[in-house]
Amino acid sequence: MRLPNLFRQMSTRMLGFLKREFAFITGNYRILVISWMIMDLAMEMPNPNFQYYVQDILGGPSMALGLIGLANFFAMAAVAFPGGYLSDKYGRRWLVTTMTFVMALSWLFFAFAPSWHFILLGSIVSSLSLIYQPALFAMVQDSLPPERRGMGSSIIMLIHGTFNTPGPIIAGFLLLQFGLEWSMRIVYLLMTTLYLIAAFWRLRLKETVQSTETIRFRYFLSSYPRAIKESFKVWKVVPRSMFWMFIVQTLVMFGMALTQVINALYARDVLLIPEEQWWLVFIPLLLTMVVASLPIGKMVDKFGRKIPLLLGLLVLGAATVIFTAGTLLTVMISMVLFGIAQLLTMSAAVALSSDLVEPQNRGKVNGFVNFIGYIAMGFGMLIGNYLFIEGLTIGLPQLPFYTTLGLIVPQFLIAMFLIHEPKERVGAAGNQNAE
Repeated sequence: MRLPNLFRQMSTRMLGFLKREFAFITGNYRILVISWMIMDLAMEMPNPNFQYYVQDILGGPSMALGLIGLANFFAMAAVAFPGGYLSDKYGRRWLVTTMTFVMALSWLFFAFAPSWHFILLGSIVSSLSLIYQPALFAMVQDSLPPERRGMGSSIIMLIHGTFNTPGPIIAGFLLLQFGLEWSMRIVYLLMTTLYLIAAFWRLRLKETVQSTETIRFRYFLSSYPRAIKESFKVWKVVPRSMFWMFIVQTLVMFGMALTQVINALYARDVLLIPEEQWWLVFIPLLLTMVVASLPIGKMVDKFGRKIPLLLGLLVLGAATVIFTAGTLLTVMISMVLFGIAQLLTMSAAVALSSDLVEPQNRGKVNGFVNFIGYIAMGFGMLIGNYLFIEGLTIGLPQLPFYTTLGLIVPQFLIAMFLIHEPKERVGAAGNQNAE
C-alpha cells in the first residue's frame, strides 16, 4: 500500500511543479503557441528538397536560389518598418490575423509553379505578408512576465523543433513515393491547408495595445516615411547595448544566409551525399531543438543572457567547420550543433531585447532589426550563391563557409566587450532599466 501512496504523492508534486512552471502560458501567448503548433507541422517539409526543386524541376539558372533569396528578404525588409510602426500605433491583432491568411494563400504559388519565376513571385507575396512579424514578436513580449522571458522564447523554439520534426520525415516519404516534383507540390498544398487553420485560430487573439484609431489600407503607404523616421529615432532612447546586440544579430543572420542558400547543393556536389539522403540530416537538428530548448531557456533565465550568447557563437563556429568537410554522419553532428547554437543565440537575444527595450518601443525596435537583418540575409544569399559557383570553378567551393567563419570573430568580440546586461530588467508595464 505504501508504494501506490508514494507514487500518488510524487505524481501530485510533479503536477504541481509543472503547473507552477508553466502557469504563464495563458491568453495570447497560449493562442500563439497553438497556432505555431499547427503551422509547424508542415513548415519544415519543403526545406530539404527546395534547392533541388528550383534547379532540377523548375529549370532555375545557377543564380536562381540567390535571386529568390534576395527578393524574399528584400520584400520582408520592405514591410519591416511599417510593420513595427503600425503595431505600436494601431495595435498588433489586426496585422497578425489578416496577414496570416495572406501567407497561407501564398503557398499556392509554390504548389502550382510551372517555372522558377512563380517561386520568386510566391516568395515575395509570402514575405510581404510578414509585415505582421514585428507585431507578433511584440505581442509575445507583451504577454510574458520578465522572469519568464528566457523560458518563453525557448518554449517557442521547443514547439518549432517538436512540430517541425515530422516534416523532413514526411518529405522523405513523399519523395520516395511520388518523386521530387509531385512530393513538393503535395507539401505546399499541405502547408496552405494548415496555415489557413492557424489563421482562423488566431482570430481569438486579444489586442495588447490600446488605440483610438482604426487601421486602414492607406496607412500602409502614408505611414511609411514616418515609420522609418520613428524606427531610426528610437535608438536615441534605447540602451547602447541594444544597438550592439542588433549588430551581432545582423552579422549572424548574414553569415547563416551565406551557407544556407547552397547547403543542399554543397552536400550533393561536394560532400557527395545523395539527394535521397539529404532530408535525413534535418532530423537530428529538429530533435535537438526539442531536447535542448527548455534547458537552454532555464540557463538564460538563471545565468543571464551574455554567457549563452557567447557560447552560442562558439558552437556556431564549430558546427560550420564540421559541416564543411563532413560525411553524412558528421553533417548530422554539425546539424545538432547548429541547433544548439541557434537556441543559445536566439534565446539570449530575445530575452536581452525584452530586458532593455520599453514595451511602447518594442515594435519599432523589432521592425528596425528585422529590416536591416532581412537586407543582410538577402545579400547573404545572393553572395553565398555567387561564392559557391565561383568556388566550384577555382576548386574552392568552401568559400561561403570560410566567410561565415571569419564573421564569427567580430561577433564574439562585440558580444564580449560591448554588450552589457541591464541592472534592472524592463517589466511588462515598462519599468525603468539601467544599462
